[in-house]
Amino acid sequence: MKYDFETLISRKNVGASKWNLMQKLNKDINEEIVPFSIADMEFKNPPEIIEGLKKYMDASVFGYTEATEDYYKAVCNWMERRHDWKIEKEWITEFSGVVPALFTIVRALTNEEDGVLVMTPVYYPFYKAIEAGNRKIVKSSLKLCEDHYEIDFKDFEEKASLESTKLFILCSPHNPVGRVWSKEELIKIGKICIDNNVLIVADEIHFDLIMPEYKHMVFANISKEFASNSVICTAPSKTFNLAGLQASNIIIPNKRIRDKVLHEKMITIGNAGLNIFGYKACEIAYNECEEWLNELIQVIHQNKKLVEGFMKANLPEVKVINLEGTYLQWLDFSAIEKDHKALEKFMRMEALMFLDEGYIFGKEGIGFERINLACPTKILEKALERLLEAVKKCYK
Repeated sequence: MKYDFETLISRKNVGASKWNLMQKLNKDINEEIVPFSIADMEFKNPPEIIEGLKKYMDASVFGYTEATEDYYKAVCNWMERRHDWKIEKEWITEFSGVVPALFTIVRALTNEEDGVLVMTPVYYPFYKAIEAGNRKIVKSSLKLCEDHYEIDFKDFEEKASLESTKLFILCSPHNPVGRVWSKEELIKIGKICIDNNVLIVADEIHFDLIMPEYKHMVFANISKEFASNSVICTAPSKTFNLAGLQASNIIIPNKRIRDKVLHEKMITIGNAGLNIFGYKACEIAYNECEEWLNELIQVIHQNKKLVEGFMKANLPEVKVINLEGTYLQWLDFSAIEKDHKALEKFMRMEALMFLDEGYIFGKEGIGFERINLACPTKILEKALERLLEAVKKCYK
């Protein structure tokens, strides 16, 4: 490989969120332990971004900064090159992140007491964005079928047809269950929502992180009708490990919907753009780092296979849910420990595995763990061996 996906950089005592959380949860943790929770990577950033930002810093004044034509061109070109999706720069609204955008979008496109539909288990900030605006969470539970999840379309349509349901937040690819929705599934979702006057907000932040056997379809790219009824949330942050630079591009083809979002954004956070380095890092990433991404996907796929093989050989009680997209593996530990609080304690104190507990994604996640595979393979191997020894000690 051209790029380095083997060197681990310690992020202890530098303000890294998941490393700080690990130390709070277990103060006796040793230097070799790495957390596998919050969705950022334990890899070096693409060198093109690092070098590009250095050059930019040498030639820049760090004043108020807006998106440039080069920035918009980079975003538009990426969407067309990587996703075969032709967009216009006017469709793009920059936010400091997809989560802040979701809070704004829910307020902009719904009223208090309106229902907002989600397919659970799901990324937990969705719940917060809905509840913060005094909206109602409407849940349609996904169905676990062997090693993957499917949509319960009968239930989904029933929930979408409720008079109070006005918005659906689609997670695509789905976090935490790792599904890459097929075009057929997305068409069915889109038609149900249009038939019931339900707007769709598609969180597609992981849309670049697709396993080799699968293909992601941008929801708005399916048809003009779907584009007109949707908001697409994208960012370079997951793809290139840039979450700390706080840059996202919310793409809204429908001007009426876009104006509502922009109006709410102005009311709640003012005329705020991105961090000056967020603009430049996004531009560099989309222009220069596609080869890095292609190698990254190979490493994630390798780590996926490692987890599958390890569990099959050593802990067959753990059900591995097939990872189609994202770098977040969903694992069912309920056959080992049914009490999710006991499972959480075991992971943190015995196995020294700092994962995202399944229950934070909703009651459907109880008994599950979400492990971040975006790390050097040797680090993952050590963690799995540590997990095996802890299971032998405590459960066998």
